[in-house]
Amino acid sequence: MKKILSFIGIMLTVCVATFAQGEMDAFRFSQTDLNGSARSMSMGGAFGALGGDMSAMSHNPAGLGVYRSSEIQGTFDFNNTNVKADWGGIKNSRQYNAFGMDNFSYEGYFPTGFERGIKGWNIGFSYNKVKEFNRKYSAAGKAQFSLADYVASRATNAFGSDGGIYLNELQLTDTYDPYYNHDLSGQWLPILGYESGFYVPADDRNPQNDIYYGAFPNAPQETVLDIRERGSMKEYNFSAATNISDVVFLGMTLGITDIDYRMASRHHETFSGSDNLTLENSLETEGTAYSVNLGVIVRPINALRLGVAFNSPKWYKMTDYYFATGDSYLGSDNPPSMSAETPVENSVADYALQTPARWIFSVAGVIGTSALLSLDYELTDYRMMRLGEREGDDFSFDADNSIINDDFKYAHTIKAGAEIKPTPRLAVRAGYVWQSNPMTHYLTDTNNPSEVYTAGTVPHYTTIAAPTAYYTTGLGYRFTPNFYMDFAYIYRVQKEKLYPFSVTGQEDYGLGIPTVEPSPSDLTVKTSRFALTLGYKF
Repeated sequence: MKKILSFIGIMLTVCVATFAQGEMDAFRFSQTDLNGSARSMSMGGAFGALGGDMSAMSHNPAGLGVYRSSEIQGTFDFNNTNVKADWGGIKNSRQYNAFGMDNFSYEGYFPTGFERGIKGWNIGFSYNKVKEFNRKYSAAGKAQFSLADYVASRATNAFGSDGGIYLNELQLTDTYDPYYNHDLSGQWLPILGYESGFYVPADDRNPQNDIYYGAFPNAPQETVLDIRERGSMKEYNFSAATNISDVVFLGMTLGITDIDYRMASRHHETFSGSDNLTLENSLETEGTAYSVNLGVIVRPINALRLGVAFNSPKWYKMTDYYFATGDSYLGSDNPPSMSAETPVENSVADYALQTPARWIFSVAGVIGTSALLSLDYELTDYRMMRLGEREGDDFSFDADNSIINDDFKYAHTIKAGAEIKPTPRLAVRAGYVWQSNPMTHYLTDTNNPSEVYTAGTVPHYTTIAAPTAYYTTGLGYRFTPNFYMDFAYIYRVQKEKLYPFSVTGQEDYGLGIPTVEPSPSDLTVKTSRFALTLGYKF
């Protein structure tokens, strides 16, 4: 019965924006990838206490205060993402390649001329691509339950113990359109499923009927789910830092983040004979956020540096654009073929998102001019993700946020990096990143899964199945005292579970309809990334 009361609260919310919100959407936009300059990435991003790298603006801006000259740099990267799916022994593999500019940064140094006290000021600007969504994946398998069973259960239990959607509320007429019924603003998937012939009422003669069954009498012989995601999160930072007696460095960053996310999916099921159903979804999300980063680095002795940084939440204004179609063929029905689509009008939703804050604690050792060792620890409380109204920054959607609090927890990230200079011009680097799984057992226990309330007409979602690991290496070469080049290779491995739809958390309140239990597909996501940074000091 976990989260049922929260779900009832969601379903009773008479706001079209209910379509757009879900805990998985909040999580998707609260994550970032390893980013910054090639030098930083080749050392696992462990620069919280080192400074002297443009990536400091996104993490610990006090690192800008370490600079003793002005600098400009740009980073180009190539990504190869390979997603392998294993659904009950049936395996698929898809790849996606992308090339682009990952980073552009400028830092200006202004000395004060004082030997003690404030010795200099630094200002900086950076553009960072903090996350890419680009990937394609496909899963095929034989499921015990159909998407039609799931949508029928959603319609039957739309309002929890208060029952389901009445039959006359689902039926389109010349004077009534269910998509414009505000009481059903969170029920677009059941509406589309009914109009597409996915499920049928237990009693089609009673307009007050609210019990439904999947229209297909048998389990699907094959289910195929194709998904393509595109887009990125881009960050623009404006930073300032100062150096106090070469012992304490202070910094602050004001950040603006833009989201451009696009998803297209196709869920197709085939049954005995020529019976089949298809659900296609497209979703575009745009968002803009502001944030503040604060940091300090202390150098008690030349060989040791300690750093602490606070990265504030990002406060987003979000807009979703969505469209979906459904069709079915059931040879025994009259008519055998049905299809429908969501209206183009009213298919825009505005909402607000607050991502969790992040604390970064760092230590670094400097061995003369020939070697560096660095370690960062990051702490992020994903329970603090918040959804709410776009206007007024009201993050008080209690039902949604209560579910987030149940399903997520603290995440721990450890970054380690090293650099050795065999010659004054050449640097060899390596790093490692380990990220814990921020999801609780409610989302990760496949033997006893919890119901996940997806938003709108998109039923599928992914969960994290294991900690994520990055393995990094790279080289740096200084052509002249002013001009340099850095190269990095980043290899990332993440395990996920792809659910075509959620389990239903109850047996339809004693109506004799069994719990729908989907079997997830195992995803292994491997990303190889090559980055090249060119920089000039002046």
